[in-house]
Amino acid sequence: MQTGYTVHRHDHHIGWDNGNPPVLTVTPGETVTIETVDSSGGQLTPEATVADIASLDFNKVNPVTGPIFIDGALPGDALHVTLDSYRPSGWGWTANIPGFGLLADQFLKPAMHIWSYDADALKPALFGDFGRVPLKPFAGTVGVAPVSPGTHSIVPPRRVGGNMDIRDLAAGSVLILPIEVEGALLSLGDTHAAQGDGEVCGTAIESPMDVTVKLDLAKGAAPAFPRFTTPGPVTRHLDEKGYEVTTGVGPDLMTGARDAVAGMIDLLTARHHMSPEDAYMLCSVCADLRISEIVDQPNWIVSFYFPRLVLE
Repeated sequence: MQTGYTVHRHDHHIGWDNGNPPVLTVTPGETVTIETVDSSGGQLTPEATVADIASLDFNKVNPVTGPIFIDGALPGDALHVTLDSYRPSGWGWTANIPGFGLLADQFLKPAMHIWSYDADALKPALFGDFGRVPLKPFAGTVGVAPVSPGTHSIVPPRRVGGNMDIRDLAAGSVLILPIEVEGALLSLGDTHAAQGDGEVCGTAIESPMDVTVKLDLAKGAAPAFPRFTTPGPVTRHLDEKGYEVTTGVGPDLMTGARDAVAGMIDLLTARHHMSPEDAYMLCSVCADLRISEIVDQPNWIVSFYFPRLVLE
């Protein structure tokens, strides 16, 4: 797609607030290129080290670029966001940030990996001496303004989208969001070069990039919650050599997810002699949590799929 509009990365904000003035107004059917800042808010760079995690200002994290006002958008309408293309930067970071992540109580020390990858060919990115992670750029945070006044945290996902971290919102997917305020006020950020379903350590390959989107309206067709369509298969890029799978079994899905991830970390550290922190971060960028069974009460099964091609 060709685009006549660009929203630059300096036009970003922290949190959702329907009082934020729009930085651009477009009509339905138009395309926009949105420049993003990485999820650290520019605090981490390709030269960052693990020591920089301690000095992160969390009031600056997860910025989103926007908002964009869509002419004619009204509460009750649906915004269709076609995620046309991604132009990655070629670098990113993954970190274990103490106090954050699915196993925060088990991983108390900071850890970091700085990634360098081919922004044009998008060949698998290297993780030390033992990993090659296939890349699939996507936007972790896409949303419109909520009707509730004031500033709301960017961290949790919402009915109107936001920090959903759905790795299948890649090029060609169409995200459909319910509109709650006039103009919709779309913002986008938190772009990732790769992520596993669940983003278990709390970070993916956090990588700034430019995103080109097409914005359309469906009058009076707001879904109850976000939904999306994909242009084709969503797992094939990781399927070639199969998976190692660990499970968690019990009456609580969160506990099951934690047990499944912990089991995979134990397997990777024993088999490949990597540190638990490296195994945790690697799981976050390429392995997938799935609910395998939720009907045979009182116990449910959560499975964790690690693609074998990453380490073979």
